[in-house]
Amino acid sequence: MYGSLKPILEAELKAAKENGTYKVERVLESPQGREITVGGKKYLNFCANSYLGLSGTELMEKASEEAVKKWGYGLASVRFICGTQTVHKELERAVAELEGTEDAVLYSSCFMANLGLFQTFFGPEDAIISDELNHASIIDAVRLSKAERHVFKHMDMADLEEKLKATKDKRLRVVATDGVFSMDGDIAPLKDICDLAEKYNALVMIDDAHANGVMGKSGGGTPEHCGVVGRVDFITGTFGKALGGAGGAFTATRKEAADYLRNRSRTYLFSNSLDTAVTGASLFLIGYLKSHPEYRKRLWENTKLFRDLMKKNGFTVSDAQHPITPIMLGDEKKAVEMGKALFDEGIYVIGFAYPVVPKGKARVRVQISAAHTKEDIEKAVEKFTSVGKKFGVV
Repeated sequence: MYGSLKPILEAELKAAKENGTYKVERVLESPQGREITVGGKKYLNFCANSYLGLSGTELMEKASEEAVKKWGYGLASVRFICGTQTVHKELERAVAELEGTEDAVLYSSCFMANLGLFQTFFGPEDAIISDELNHASIIDAVRLSKAERHVFKHMDMADLEEKLKATKDKRLRVVATDGVFSMDGDIAPLKDICDLAEKYNALVMIDDAHANGVMGKSGGGTPEHCGVVGRVDFITGTFGKALGGAGGAFTATRKEAADYLRNRSRTYLFSNSLDTAVTGASLFLIGYLKSHPEYRKRLWENTKLFRDLMKKNGFTVSDAQHPITPIMLGDEKKAVEMGKALFDEGIYVIGFAYPVVPKGKARVRVQISAAHTKEDIEKAVEKFTSVGKKFGVV
C-alpha cells in the first residue's frame, strides 16, 4: 500500500519546497544558548524561546544533575501507580504559588496539558469559544473534544460577546485563548475576557507558555501582567521556554479541578511521570528567580534596544509588550530566503511561513533573550539591515 502513498507524499513535499513552506531542521552541535554551533560554525541565536537565557547553562545543568542524583533517573510508571515523588508535589505547589492558583497538575508537555484539559471537562452539552489565532495545541485539543466549537475573531471582544450570547443555553462554556500569541507577541486582553466571562457565566482558560516566568512583576504570567490573578480558571504553561527550556508542563487551576484532572485526564493518567531531571531543575529555577529579578530586567532592556534600533533602520516593528518580535514580510518565499540569508551572515533566525502562520502573514521572527549582549543586538540589527536592503525590505 505504501506504493500508493509514496507519490502523494513526494508531490506534496516537492510543492512545499517550491512555495517556500518546506521546513528544514538545522542540527545544533552545541548546547542551546545565545551562541550556538551548526555545521562547525558559530551563530548568534535569535530563535530560541529561552527568554531568560537559562537553557543550556551550567546553572540548569547542575540543578538537573542534583535532582537525578537525589531522585533517580526516572519513575518507569504513571503517577497514580507508583510514579509520584515528593519532588513532583513540591513542584506543583511552587507552580500554584507562581500562578496564583490553588493547585497545579504536571504534564509531559503543554500540548498534552491542553489535550488533557478540554477532553476531561467538556462534552457534547458544553461549548468552547476559542480565539482564531490560538496555538495549534489548543485548536487540536478543542477538535478532539466532543464539545460544540466556536471561534471568535482575534482579540475581538465584541465578537466574543456575540459567541457568549449564542451559547447561553449550554451547560458549561469556556473562553480559550493564548496568553501571549507566539507568532506576533501580542497579549490577550485578559481583563476584558474575564469581565465578559463573568457577565455571561463562562469559564476562562489560557495557554501561557510564552509568558510563564516572563510577564508580570514576579514572572507569574499574563494574569499577573493584566491584573486578573484568581479570575482565570485554567492556566496551562511550560517549563520548556523561559523556565529552564527543557520540557514538561502544567495546568494550574482550582483545587477541585486539579483533583478531577488527576482522576480523569487521559494524557495525565496514561503518561509516565514528568522525569526527575526536569522536575527538580524546574523546582529549583522557580525558587531561584524569586531572588534574581535581574534576568527579567535585562530581557526587557534588550527587547527595547532591539526594537528601537530596528525602527531607526527602517523596519516596521510592533510595539507588543513581549520579547517576540516578528519582522513582517508577507511573501512566503521571501521570508524563508531572508531567513537563510541572515543565517549565512551568522544570525540564527527562521523564516516562518504557512502552515505555521496564515498565508500572507509570513515573517522572520526574532526571539530576544536576557542572555544577549548589547553587541549581539547591534550586530543582529546591522545584519538585518544589510540583508533587508538586498531583499527590498528597507
